[in-house]
Amino acid sequence: MASGSPTSRRPLVVASLMLATFMGAIEATIVATAMPRIVGELGGFAYYSWVFAAFLLAQTTTTVIYGKLADIFGRKPSLILGILLFLVGSLLCGLAWSMTSLIVFRLLQGLGAGAIQPITSTVVGDLYKLEERGKAQGFISSVWASSAIIGPLAGGIIVDNLSWAWIFWVNIPIGFIAITGLALFLKETVEHKTRRIDYLGAVLFAIAIVSLLMLLTLTTPSLLSLLGLAVALVVSTFLFLRHETRAIEPMISLKLWSRRLIATCNVATLLAGMALIGLTTVLPLYVQGVIGRSPIVAGFTLTALVVGWPLAVSLSGRFFRRFGIRNTLRAGGLVFPIGAAFLLLLTPQSPPALAAVGSFIMGFGMGLLSITSIVLIQDSVEWSMRGSATASNIFARSLGNTLGATVLGAILNLGIARFATGSLADRVHDVLERPSGLSDAAGDPLVQEVLARSLHLTYWGVLILALLAFAMTFFIPIERRSREPATSG
Repeated sequence: MASGSPTSRRPLVVASLMLATFMGAIEATIVATAMPRIVGELGGFAYYSWVFAAFLLAQTTTTVIYGKLADIFGRKPSLILGILLFLVGSLLCGLAWSMTSLIVFRLLQGLGAGAIQPITSTVVGDLYKLEERGKAQGFISSVWASSAIIGPLAGGIIVDNLSWAWIFWVNIPIGFIAITGLALFLKETVEHKTRRIDYLGAVLFAIAIVSLLMLLTLTTPSLLSLLGLAVALVVSTFLFLRHETRAIEPMISLKLWSRRLIATCNVATLLAGMALIGLTTVLPLYVQGVIGRSPIVAGFTLTALVVGWPLAVSLSGRFFRRFGIRNTLRAGGLVFPIGAAFLLLLTPQSPPALAAVGSFIMGFGMGLLSITSIVLIQDSVEWSMRGSATASNIFARSLGNTLGATVLGAILNLGIARFATGSLADRVHDVLERPSGLSDAAGDPLVQEVLARSLHLTYWGVLILALLAFAMTFFIPIERRSREPATSG
């Protein structure tokens, strides 16, 4: 058996991975539900968005670093380290005494969360052959669908009946059960040799990515802050690239990332991530502000997305065997823009089910595209590089989400500026800035029309990005390395 190849009771390991994934996935929805109560007790509303931004910045930045650590020290210790950091952060979040302290502890949570998604996907790649991998990944992907439903419900129950601290502390027993399962059932052999950890490369990479993400996500930046972040981004990127080309064991292998298969899969995933975030951010605006339905109905249309994704992942193994991996990849790429095209059919009189159909189809296409890209990447490298390679794809998706939110948000604002002029522009902004803005917009024909036309312009952007992702699938080479079959112990 190759060095590093794991032996295990695979179902028990997958169950442990599902628990770890659930812990990270539910965090977003459960915290969002409880934040109004938290702000009411801690104050500091001006820092509201940073409770989420701190977590996401840390998580996105550390994804590729954990991938490398998993290749050096093994999957199990790296994942357990991430879960422990997440649990310490969760414990401290529940003890926060101010918004500032909560943001610091959310940052710690994010530092741990960065390990969960890349390493769980890598472990599945270690344990299962390509044709079997989709079913196991489907189980893990289904966790995201269930967390999208359970999170808001659990958050509401906890806030109404217990202290808000329990929205963070509920993670602790789940995390310890996951750690116990991994410790007992995941066995791997890691070759012991002296390895140099590229701390400087990790720090420079973190500075560059945080600078980029802050440039993209700051809502009201000053000229001085923009200039400072731009300088930090340029300087840190230059120093990072210079250092990584000279490092003996670079934290981020530029040679690995530049391989044609990995590079093209990552570009396709980045473009798909940009399109998908457009769906999740602007579709609820249309359902509530144009069609005039409730937030619950708007949430239903997005639930269709998180149902379609794991369903596609679960079926991918059958598609691989029956149609081949190349056809499965391109089918996913084709289905993705077909779903986006459904958004262009929406009118103020459309039933929400039409939006849900488009959402489901996009989710199904993204599921096929995502799982096929990951298994191709994992199958193209040996064990000692699989963590880094898997993390690069997940990082590309996260970066695509951030870029897409910025680009499509700009298109929406440009649309409002184009279709609403003079007093109407002031009226649109006045309505949208009210607490009941979206329901008021649906009841004001002029504002409703401006919002509908602006959102349709954004949907064109989503469709173009989806078509570009589909086009990229034709540039992905299909390579298979001969590997030892996974051990099912």
